[in-house]
Amino acid sequence: MKTAFRSKPPRYPGSWDEFPAGENIKLAVEQVCNEYAERIFGYHFVKLGNLSAQIQLNDSPIHHRINHTPDFTCSERAKDDMFKAVANGEADERTHSANENFIIGQAHKLPFSENSIDGLLLANELDFAQDPHEILREVDRVITQDGHVIISGFNPLSLAGVAKYLPVKRDNILHDARFFSTYRMKDWLHLLGFEVIEQRQILFSTLFFQQRWEGAAKLQHYLSSYFPWCSAVYVILAKKRVFPMTAIRPKRALKPQFSAVGASARTTSQKQKSHV
Repeated sequence: MKTAFRSKPPRYPGSWDEFPAGENIKLAVEQVCNEYAERIFGYHFVKLGNLSAQIQLNDSPIHHRINHTPDFTCSERAKDDMFKAVANGEADERTHSANENFIIGQAHKLPFSENSIDGLLLANELDFAQDPHEILREVDRVITQDGHVIISGFNPLSLAGVAKYLPVKRDNILHDARFFSTYRMKDWLHLLGFEVIEQRQILFSTLFFQQRWEGAAKLQHYLSSYFPWCSAVYVILAKKRVFPMTAIRPKRALKPQFSAVGASARTTSQKQKSHV
């Protein structure tokens, strides 16, 4: 398998605002993640990374959510977004302000015990990781049996994937994004024992510019219907599968098909007769 390690770490985004179309990307990813989060049950949910922490999962039945970010500034920004959502009536104050925890740490060294997290969200976290395999191994370690993981990423087979290699806005952080394909991402998940439940293709643009013309919505709908493979962003829902070990019954002992011959086969009575 081709390694995904990069000797020089890519620039890491502090928020969605660092992308030219960051607000559009966030809203599109947030909508799909909320639909997926409705199907995840349990006790603990972790939003991994700066971008994930800013995704509001208002429809999630798991009330205890942990925002795991690499520095304190990003945690404060995520808190501000959460309080704004509460003030605007987009989130419930009781369930979101009291049960949102913030932890500072690295994504490849999660401070959770094995089989303790029911759901994880990685919103474009792997696109800016130096070693995405290391992060996925940590996700596999902490997730429970039958736990779920939501992963969003940038699609290399899109206009955004092509624009990444063009001399357009070279200071844009999108040029540092890894752009892993869905085939490669699903291959990694399968190797770790995850089953891909659903995949959604969203946003059909270069992502390097804001869409401000009236026909953008119609074009988005047309491309999503007929050319879903060229979307700029994808969102994957995967479930951890642990197959129980079944005891193998020993085979029935077979009767030997031969018998010993010669002196070793003589019985005691036969030996005594020979001496008489």
